[in-house]
Amino acid sequence: MEDIPYNVLVVMRVIGAVILFWASSLIVNEKVERKDFLRLFGLGICGVAVNQSLFLKGLHLTSPIDAAIMMITTPILVLIIASLIIKERITLLKFSGIAIGFSGAAYLIFQNLGATNKESSFLGDMFIFINAISWGTFLVLVKPLMKKYHTITILKWTFLFGLPLVLPFGISDGIVFDWQNLSMKIILYAGFVIVFTTFVAYLLNTLALKELSPSIASAYIYMQPFLTALLTIFIFGNDTLTWEKVFSALLIFAGVYLVSMQGKENKVI
Repeated sequence: MEDIPYNVLVVMRVIGAVILFWASSLIVNEKVERKDFLRLFGLGICGVAVNQSLFLKGLHLTSPIDAAIMMITTPILVLIIASLIIKERITLLKFSGIAIGFSGAAYLIFQNLGATNKESSFLGDMFIFINAISWGTFLVLVKPLMKKYHTITILKWTFLFGLPLVLPFGISDGIVFDWQNLSMKIILYAGFVIVFTTFVAYLLNTLALKELSPSIASAYIYMQPFLTALLTIFIFGNDTLTWEKVFSALLIFAGVYLVSMQGKENKVI
C-alpha cells in the first residue's frame, strides 16, 4: 500500500484488530487465569509485534519474490519449533508432505523471478525470515491455550499486548501523515487489510489449531502463491495459465494432503 507508510499500516492493523476482537469478546465474556497472561504476552510479541512489523518492513526493502521464498520456510520452521517446545512428532509423512509442498511453492515462485523490478535486499530477506520464525513460534505457543480458551479470548489479549510494542514505530509518522487526502480506493484497501487479512485471517488460523497440529496448519501457507497466481489469472487477467503452474499446484496439493493425513507413522526425529 504505497500511499500509507508501512509502519503506519502496521499500527492501523493492530488497532483495528484490537477493536474488532474486543468487540467480539462481548459475546464470549471469558476470564483468563493469571498464570496464562505471560504466555499471552509472548504471543503478543511474536504473533503481533514481530510478525506484523518485520514482514511489512522486509517487504518494503526486498522483492516480493524473495519475501515469498522466505515465507514458505515457515512450515519447516514450525515442524522444528513444535518438536522442541511441545514435543510434536516429526514423522516421515509430515516431513515428506512439507518437502513436496515446499518444492511446488518454490517452483511456482521461481516462475515469476522476472516479474518485478525491485531488487533483493539481504536485510529485507532477514526481516522476512525472522518474521517466519516468529509466526511459527506463535502457532506453537498458542496451541496449548486453545484447549482452555475461546479463540477470540486469546486473540483479544494477544493484540492488546502487541499494540504498545508497535505504537512507537508508527505513531510519529501517523500523526504527520496527510489523512485528509487519502483516496476512497486506498481507504477501502486499508479496510480490507484490517478486516480480512488481519482479523479474519488470525481468527481462522488460530481456530484451525483446535483441530490441527501447528505443523499441519502452517503447511497451508503453500497455498498462498498458488492462490495468488489463480487470482491474477482469472480475476485480474494479468497472467496466463501454464503447465508449469498446473504442475506446481499439483505438488502443493499433494504436499498439503500428505501433511494432513493422520496415522501411526515412523518418527524421523
